[in-house]
Amino acid sequence: MKLPKITVCADLVGCPNRCRHCWLGHTPNGTMTPDDLRTIASAFRPLAETLVVYDWYREPDFRDDYRELWDLCNELSDLPRDHFELMSVWRAVRDLNYVPWLASLGLKSMQLTIFGGRETTDRYTGRKGAYDDILACIEQLIEHKIAPRIQYFAFTDTVGELSHLEYLIDSLRLEERCKAFGGEFSCFVHGGSCDGAGEQLYGKRITIAELSQIPPRIAAYTLHHFGESDLQDVFGEPESALYARLLTDRSTDSFVEDEPVFYVDHKWDVYPNITATEPAWRLGNLRTDSAESIVRAYLQSRSLGQKTRLQTPLCEIVRAVGDPDGRGLFDEGDYVQYCLNRYVREKGGAR
Repeated sequence: MKLPKITVCADLVGCPNRCRHCWLGHTPNGTMTPDDLRTIASAFRPLAETLVVYDWYREPDFRDDYRELWDLCNELSDLPRDHFELMSVWRAVRDLNYVPWLASLGLKSMQLTIFGGRETTDRYTGRKGAYDDILACIEQLIEHKIAPRIQYFAFTDTVGELSHLEYLIDSLRLEERCKAFGGEFSCFVHGGSCDGAGEQLYGKRITIAELSQIPPRIAAYTLHHFGESDLQDVFGEPESALYARLLTDRSTDSFVEDEPVFYVDHKWDVYPNITATEPAWRLGNLRTDSAESIVRAYLQSRSLGQKTRLQTPLCEIVRAVGDPDGRGLFDEGDYVQYCLNRYVREKGGAR
């Protein structure tokens, strides 16, 4: 058995934040070593024509030895890795060599997340001082000619603070300062998914009526980012509309892909890159199970989450846990995942 490509991501040290929207959930931070990463890569290598290795799947570059880990992951990977336009804000303000290092990798844009003003952003990030760290980080990025891209999550208790994003754009002169070095400032607002920690925000999803609270300027930025012409195409449909339509949908589906991504947590449990690292999605443990048996479990849809989606008609899942009167806006794929996670947890999954 050999797949065309496997990407494996190990949660070597975890995350400094406990963001309330996080689709991966709030698992404890642990400690894994570079030798552990080598062991994980060695386990999966015989199973992939091409192997790509990352030392994180929550917060990139959170460890002090981030540069050495970058080199190690490239050594263990068969292809040059993308850094992605993601960074550790926590590290940036505690290590002044970090942003210059990002610039040395050729990164031209970097995504930052806020939820409103200082108090709201700190509360949603789950860490006091997060907002001030973001402001300091913006200055570092611009100094090193990396354009910030601000992501804003709109919930019922954050959408009213979008004027603060406009204030930041103007007071920090983000458009002009990025343009001065040939960069482009951008921002966007959306509702995020409703899995992991984000499932607890189900009751805070905005409605069609609340879309009107998004300032026209921020709406324009958002539509440009997503390539859409209407905000509802970004935020999705009311749950009631999705519920009614999916009640006639008897389809099942497979999550299996030819080039899977696997997450390995600090306990060595392995999960597919589908949703939160919860028991229903666990494929095995590299301490007790071979990588081959774990990959076979994935390919044969043996995790409870995979098995349930493969065997249970979608209409049954939605009927069991959906709300026919729900007004919150969802992308259809996010709504299906939300219902599936609730179904396997509350109804026991596949029968």
